[in-house]
Amino acid sequence: MKRKPHIALSVCLLSASLAAQTFIPPYKDVKLKNGLRVLLMEDHNTPVYAIAVVYDVGSRVEKPGHTGFAHLFEHMMFQGSANVGKSEHMQLIQENGGGMNGTTNEDRTNYFELLPANQLDLALYLEADRMRSLAITQANLDNQRNAVQEERRLRMDNQPYGKSSEVLQNLMYDNFAYKHSTIGSMADLNAASVEDVQQFFKTYYAPNNAVVALVGDFKTADALKKVEQYFGNIPSQPTAPPLDVTEPKQQAERRLTITDDFAKLPMLLVAYKTTQANTHNFFALDLLTSILCDGQSSRLYRRLVKQDKLAVQVTGGMQPSRGISTAEFQVTSPQGTDLKKVEDAIYDEISKLAKNDPEDWEMEKIHNGERSQQVSSTGSDLNRAIVMAQDAVFFGDPVLMYTEVKRYDAITKDDIRHAAQQYLTENNRSVLMTLPKATPVSQEAK
Repeated sequence: MKRKPHIALSVCLLSASLAAQTFIPPYKDVKLKNGLRVLLMEDHNTPVYAIAVVYDVGSRVEKPGHTGFAHLFEHMMFQGSANVGKSEHMQLIQENGGGMNGTTNEDRTNYFELLPANQLDLALYLEADRMRSLAITQANLDNQRNAVQEERRLRMDNQPYGKSSEVLQNLMYDNFAYKHSTIGSMADLNAASVEDVQQFFKTYYAPNNAVVALVGDFKTADALKKVEQYFGNIPSQPTAPPLDVTEPKQQAERRLTITDDFAKLPMLLVAYKTTQANTHNFFALDLLTSILCDGQSSRLYRRLVKQDKLAVQVTGGMQPSRGISTAEFQVTSPQGTDLKKVEDAIYDEISKLAKNDPEDWEMEKIHNGERSQQVSSTGSDLNRAIVMAQDAVFFGDPVLMYTEVKRYDAITKDDIRHAAQQYLTENNRSVLMTLPKATPVSQEAK
């Protein structure tokens, strides 16, 4: 769940003023002949550099019966390529003083490294080699299929509340693109063939379906030559088929109750389908959800935890998406709590924001929070590389992280009230109650 750090009202004035200036560091934006988009932002403050490779492929491209492919491929990409042995990618990065990882979600898959500045060739070589010639074998597929299935067991099937998000996602969405979980089903992972994986790689792991971003201690001209050297001769592929992510208008509230063998306390999830990320209404909703559940001064925390004693934890916020984003609220309550009272309190606080303006101090808090977040997010070479590449894939705008704070600043009290009225409605709501498994009464107790 997207969460921002709790920001006190005494945010550093210097940070706020820097954000307000919308300073965008110089950067170069180049497209190679094979369609690969390359972003370079030179920064000599520290003797390191970061590289991020973002592919325009996430679980939303998967079809029924083939779920989990995007995440499976994240694992497959570390199993070797034409000139790099199995697991050598990670070993070479670590032995040269760097760090690396990869992540998958509904909207994209990314890979990233942070290395000393004198190792610029290393990450470029490794990323280009696996983009060009990933080792897709039955042995690698079987190995990583088992790894992903074990990850599902650990993170979802055998974790308290592990399945709740997956169940809510299936309840809430109608379009299959976002209706299923990124990790996929056991049955679909078992059914994946080498031929399926090879076709997936050819379709989506192409230079014309990716963005490479470099940020850090290098000379832009030299770095660009190296990118062209390593990536320039990788052949492009036919454009991936267009994807329909439209979602029909919801006509009535949806609700479900499940039992969780691992949960100790009841949990309530309330979610609303809203709008695409990077839109005016999305920014208004992001601030609205911050007012409701960002920190101990938020309305839901004060109401549910401090005042009514109906919750031990309240979290929530906007789940940004290239399709339909969601506003989600998660409340964990003491055993025996009437969750109907929790629901009523949430809807009451939403209703207040739909009818009345937020308080001045709340507006100051959330706007200061966004300014601080902007300063924080642009301070790391690695974060800049990842976000630049991702925003280029999602919105065609690699420097959105520097400019969106002004769009947040433009959100008014009226915008927040209208967003609540338009999106946080009963007919647009999905509710999931996750209850602990009932404990059998012992014979002695009887």
